[in-house]
Formats: sequence, structure tokens, C-alpha cells
Amino acid sequence: MYLEVKNVEKSYGEGGSYLQVLKGVTTGVEKGQMCVIQGTSGSGKSTLLNCIGGLDVMDSGSITVDGIEIFGMNQEKLSDYRRDHLGFIFQFYNLVPNLTVRENIQVCEYLTKDPLSIDELLETLGLTAHQNKYPAQLSGGQQQRCAIARALVKNPKLLLCDEPTGALDSKTSREILILLEKINAQYNTTMLIVTHNNCIKNMVHKVIYLKDGMISKEYENETRIPAAQLEDL
Repeated sequence: MYLEVKNVEKSYGEGGSYLQVLKGVTTGVEKGQMCVIQGTSGSGKSTLLNCIGGLDVMDSGSITVDGIEIFGMNQEKLSDYRRDHLGFIFQFYNLVPNLTVRENIQVCEYLTKDPLSIDELLETLGLTAHQNKYPAQLSGGQQQRCAIARALVKNPKLLLCDEPTGALDSKTSREILILLEKINAQYNTTMLIVTHNNCIKNMVHKVIYLKDGMISKEYENETRIPAAQLEDL
């Protein structure tokens, strides 16, 4: 199992403000799988993603990525883990406003010893003609494509996506999902996608449902539908 999550618990606050968000979550994802995590607001989706990404420190349990246990790592080790293994895509693109598309991607290129070709990524993501533009000159879909390119240039083995289509219209959402599908096939990138969009589960290999901080259901998807054919995005 490429990603193994065992009995992960996470809480915030103390006393009257204490809230346990994750209550013993156990699951796993195989290498090269696309996996959707679904659930209502407050179910723990983003918290689980943040624990896997080393952005939140879990209270107890175990998270292993490619044989590396991250529970108990200090901040320096977590930083190395994020740099060497992970790519992040968020609903809000977090691009540097005074850098061009190419320069935004180069920021992450410098962090890795084995980056992908920026020119190849620009071509794959349809950004070649926009590479010298600034974020304010781009549409929402183009900004998300830039954010994806920035995450991918590090050649991450695990891509964590938190509502990657949440701020996009249905047409642009489909284009982004087709790109993620293409990236998964081309680079064998393992992907975790947190989403409220109920259609996206139909295109992935595995679906995990969270409810009240626990897994209520999970299954392997035997009848995947290509992103281009998804309905009601």
C-alpha cells in the first residue's frame, strides 16, 4: 500500500472549545490510484488531507507514505517530506501576484533535484501562450492550471487536491479534471481529491466517505467514467 492511514485522531482546542475532528481513521491508497474523499462540511475531509500533507500534526495514529512514517517528525523533517514527496493544489490558487506564470512554476522547480520540464508542463496544461502573463491577467481556469503546473513541476509522487474545482464553472471544472486524469495516466501520480462535487467520484479508482470524523464507507470504483463524460459538473 503506497499510502497507509491507521487510527488517526486529530482534535483542536481544549476545555469548552475542544473538538475532536478525526476519530480513528484507517484507510489506504495504492500507488497510482486517484482517490476522492467526500463528506459534509465538518466531516474531517480537509483535516485528513492536511494530516497526510504534514500541514496539521495528528494527535495519534500512523500515516505512512511510500514507507515513510510521518507521525512524530519534527518541522524540519516534515518540510523535507513535503518538498520531496508531495504536490498541493488548493481551491484558491495562492499564486504570487508579481510573478509571471513561468516564474510561479519556477519557484517550486528550484525546490527539487529532479523537476519535470517546465516547457512540457506548459504545453500539457495549455499555458505556453500565457507563460509571460501575471495571475491578474488570467482567467480562473488558467490560474488553476498554473497552480497545477507549479505542484507538478516537483514531480511529486502524491498529489493532494483540496476542492480543485470549487471556484470554477462546470466547463472549466471538466477541463481541470481531464488534465488531472491525463497527469495520473502519464506520470502514475497518486492523487487524493477532497471535493463536495458528487460527480467526481465516478472518474476515480477509489472513494472514501467521511462522516463525523470517521469513515462511513469506502469502495473501489469498478466502473470508472472518463472525466470528459461526467454529467452535471
